[in-house]
Amino acid sequence: MSRKEGRRGALSELDLDEHLANPGIRQRFVTRMFDEIAPKYDRFTRVFSLGMDTAWKRELLADLAERVPRGGAVLDLACGTGDLAVGAARAVAGARVTGLDASPRMIAEAGERLARQRMAAQSSGSGAPGDVHRRLQFTVGDMMHLPVPDVSIDAVTIGYGLRNVPEPTRAIAEIARVLRPGGRVFVLDFYLPERRVWRVLFLWYLRAAGNLVGWLWHREPVVYGYIAPSIARYVTADELARMLARAGLVVERDRRKLFGGIALHTARRPAE
Repeated sequence: MSRKEGRRGALSELDLDEHLANPGIRQRFVTRMFDEIAPKYDRFTRVFSLGMDTAWKRELLADLAERVPRGGAVLDLACGTGDLAVGAARAVAGARVTGLDASPRMIAEAGERLARQRMAAQSSGSGAPGDVHRRLQFTVGDMMHLPVPDVSIDAVTIGYGLRNVPEPTRAIAEIARVLRPGGRVFVLDFYLPERRVWRVLFLWYLRAAGNLVGWLWHREPVVYGYIAPSIARYVTADELARMLARAGLVVERDRRKLFGGIALHTARRPAE
């Protein structure tokens, strides 16, 4: 049996409900799963969202560009393969962007992606992507223990990340800690819809589609099938807004997509 086959077998034998319910072991499961799906993660988000993921991220980046000062420090949490981090570096002139993820494989993919973009820029004679490359770095880290000094960050972006953290309130407290007064956090994620009928249909689609794509691409339904159970254990978009407020952040924007199944939140740390 190959190493890859062994990893898949071990993953498929895990008790999904147990690992999602237990904060002590949840992160290990999530990290292993994202290590597995890293090479196809970007393609999956586009397919799974029926192409809407690109528009949602574009909206988040437009908000970022409008509210973050030139040359600001940006921290992209759960950065995955780096699409939001790269987008942030392009959206905010001179921004210094750090992408952080718990998955070493995701960070490796992000670095390789950036290297490919730099080579393409050099071949075409364009300097912009090279400048972006110099202002970007990626690192493995824990969202609940950010390796960042207090009040040192102008903006935090998170795409589909808080839902996967064992203790989201702890991660939000860390975000509030590192933000400078007037700094903002921009969150894009799945949520539990408020309306019961839509909630049932939404979770049914995510479970069926996730299991199908997981089996077709990895012969491992759980790698995407976990999404519906993770949302079922998560909060509504309204509850996330209240969590941000309890951490001392002022929610400025709360935009719902798919009848509350997706939302974009923008929150600000008040000026002192």
